[in-house]
Amino acid sequence: MHAPERPPPDAHPARLILTLSLAATVGLGIGRFAYALVLPDMREDLGWSYSAAGFMNTINAVGYLVGALVASRLIRRVGWSAAIRGGTLACVAALATCALTGNFVALSLARLVLGLGAAAGFVAGGALAAAIAQSRPERANFLLSLFYAGPGIGILASGLIAPFTLQYFGPGSWWLVWWALTLLSIAMTIPLFLIRIESGARFSEGSHAAFALPPVLIYLAGYFLFGAGYIAYMTFMIAYVRDGGGGAAAQAAFWSLIGLSAFATPWAWRGVLALDRGGLATAIILGTNALGAALPMLGHSPAWLAVSAVVFGVAFFAVVGSTTAFVRFNYPPEVWPTAIAAMTISFGVGQTLGPIVVGAITDALGSLSYALNVSAALLALGAVAALCQRKVGPKS
Repeated sequence: MHAPERPPPDAHPARLILTLSLAATVGLGIGRFAYALVLPDMREDLGWSYSAAGFMNTINAVGYLVGALVASRLIRRVGWSAAIRGGTLACVAALATCALTGNFVALSLARLVLGLGAAAGFVAGGALAAAIAQSRPERANFLLSLFYAGPGIGILASGLIAPFTLQYFGPGSWWLVWWALTLLSIAMTIPLFLIRIESGARFSEGSHAAFALPPVLIYLAGYFLFGAGYIAYMTFMIAYVRDGGGGAAAQAAFWSLIGLSAFATPWAWRGVLALDRGGLATAIILGTNALGAALPMLGHSPAWLAVSAVVFGVAFFAVVGSTTAFVRFNYPPEVWPTAIAAMTISFGVGQTLGPIVVGAITDALGSLSYALNVSAALLALGAVAALCQRKVGPKS
């Protein structure tokens, strides 16, 4: 992808990137992650097993993986504006569908469309944000990190809405939460239609730069383990808090802390992301992520849960940034699209398998504690794998 020389003249780069991040807010922060907030009520009201509940995030991850793999082709065909706005509108329509039915097949299709739309908005928005950020080299890392705060905004907003809605209207009111989140998403989509989305950035179709898998297999394995581990935590953690006696306030506080922590990411990991030492940066951040996921094993106390939310939240958004930094440090620009596609596939397969596998383990063993144990173990193994990754030589 070739970057434009400057952002659109009528918009400040930071303000434009923050507006683009609303696509990630709707598609990921609300569309994917808010499901954990309604999962307990949906599971009880609709009679689902934990495997069935996990499948809803698995099918969402399948949609995201497919969408990410065809995103560059979609952008070339319909343009940046249509990809970002159309993907976000698809997410809004799918959220409304979740509010209209309790049919398992219809909900699965809605979650699939949510994944497809989220990928279109996130990949196109992220690529455009990267192009805009590169027009300000001295602030590029900070500006790009603003885009990745988008999911945190969605997590924070949904965490303040869903638990109290469920508490006020009682069991079986999960569909009202989906309506509330749909209306919130509509409000957050409007600014995307009020800015001018255009760019000279384009995806190169003629590049035949080689990307060799063997030198980075261990790193791809670590990213796969991250995908499987983080999504298990984000799918079942609210159910764990609720099972431990946490009411609406506790659930809202926990979820909001994860969202708020994401805003510290640009400052917390600035120095680590600058490390050009193979997979070290990813290992440090992923290890912190594993620690956050492991803390609930020590008990249900509000203090432990709060620390877990903060530690997990401040790290898990930064892992994606660390893989992008790894690609930038180790490959020439013409290889970036291929390398990032390989990362996306590895991560996507992991987050596709994670929820349903961990749900099946929970069904078999009868406790959500095992889900968290597996999540933390997967993240820790991913950190070890990333630590084993050395710098990739120029010939690779």
